[in-house]
Amino acid sequence: MKNTSSELVVIGGGAAGLMAAGLAAERGLSVTVLEKTRYTARKLGITGKGRCNVTNDAAPREVIANIPGNGKFLYSAVTEFPPRAVMELFERLGVPLKVERGNRVFPVSDRAQDICEALRRFCRSGGVRIVHERATDILTGDGHVTGVRTAAGEYPTANALIATGGVSYPVTGSDGDGYELARRLGHRIITPRPSLVPLEAEGDTCGRMQGFSLKNVGLRVEDKNGKRIYEDFGEMLFTHFGVSGPMVLSASAHMRDFESNRYTMYIDLKPALDEEMLDRRILRDFDKYRNRDFQNALADLAGRSMIPVLVELSGIPPETKVNSVTREQRRGLVELFKAFPVHITGARPIEEAIVTAGGVDVRQIQPRTMESKLVRGLYFAGEVMDLDAYTGGFNLQIAWSSAYMAARSIGKE
Repeated sequence: MKNTSSELVVIGGGAAGLMAAGLAAERGLSVTVLEKTRYTARKLGITGKGRCNVTNDAAPREVIANIPGNGKFLYSAVTEFPPRAVMELFERLGVPLKVERGNRVFPVSDRAQDICEALRRFCRSGGVRIVHERATDILTGDGHVTGVRTAAGEYPTANALIATGGVSYPVTGSDGDGYELARRLGHRIITPRPSLVPLEAEGDTCGRMQGFSLKNVGLRVEDKNGKRIYEDFGEMLFTHFGVSGPMVLSASAHMRDFESNRYTMYIDLKPALDEEMLDRRILRDFDKYRNRDFQNALADLAGRSMIPVLVELSGIPPETKVNSVTREQRRGLVELFKAFPVHITGARPIEEAIVTAGGVDVRQIQPRTMESKLVRGLYFAGEVMDLDAYTGGFNLQIAWSSAYMAARSIGKE
C-alpha cells in the first residue's frame, strides 16, 4: 500500500491528463499522475508535425460543429473553457502563440515541446506528483472510487480520472488500457476505429503518382448513393496505398461505414477555373503544342507524374496529335480535371491514425462534470471518450475543455 493518498489520481500523463492535473492542483487539490511510459506528453510532442496545433481560434459553436457525432456532449465544456481561454492559459504559462490559416493556433516557436514543457511546469508549480507506473485497476466501494492499483501497490483516493487516450500511435503509450479500466466498472466501449487517417484507394492509379502532392485543389467526397458528405479546399498527397494529406485526414472523419458504404473522392485540379474557362485554357495549350502529341500538351496543366494517369483516364491515345483531339474528347478532359476520381476502399490501420474515434460511451458520462454516471469519483478526459474532431486544433480543444470540466468538478459535492 502506498503511504501517500491523493485527492485525485490521474491515469495518463498526456495532454488531457496533465491539463487536468495542473488545473486541479491550482485549485489546491493534492494530485498524483500515473504515467506508464518514461515520459509525459509523448504524443503531444509529435502533434502538428512537431509544431503542435494547440487549438483553433474559433467560437464555441464552431468548435462543436467540427466534432462529428457527439459534439453536443461538449457544449458546456467548450463554452466554459473555449479556445480563447486555452490560449490565455498557455500564454500565462510562458508560451507565446500565433494564429495561422484556418484559425489554427501554434506556439510562436513552432515547437510542440514548448507546449509539453509548459504543462509540466504547470504541474510542478502545483506540487503534482508524477509516478511512472501503469494503473492496473480502479478500486471501488459502495459505488465510489477508493483507490487506484498499480503493480507497485495501491494509491488511495476518492477521485480517479482516466485520461489514457485512444489506440492510435501506440508507441507513445496509447494502447487502449483506459478502455479496459472503464469496461471493468461497467462502462460501454464504442468500438475504436481510426479517424484523421490516410485512406486506401482502388487499383494502382494513386501508387503510380506516389509522392506527388497537390496544393490549392478542391475536394468533394460522395457516398455510394451520390450524396456529398464532405467538401474542402487545400492540400493532399498521393501515396503507394492511396491518398493522405490535410484534406484527406479531415475527410476520413466523415467516412464511418466502410463495411456497407463506398466512397469516392473527386478532386478539382483547377478550382479557380470553371469548365468554360478551363476549356479555353486547354485550347490555348493545344495551340501552343499543336505539332506535338496530346500527352505533351498537358505539360503546363498537370504534374509530370500525373500526366500518364490523366491520359489513361481520358481515353485519348497518348500519341494522338493535338489537332486530332475532338471536341467531345476535350470536354471529357475538362470534366476529368474538374472531377478527378479516386475510389476509396478503406482506411489505413488505426495505428496510423492521428485520432481514435470510439471509446467510452459519453451517454454514461455527465457532460457538466465529466464524472461517470455509474461510479462516483470516476472522471474522464480527452480521447479515451467517444469524441473525435476534424483537423485544425479541435481534437486538442476536446482534451483541454474536458480536462477543465473534470478538474473544476473534482472534490465538489
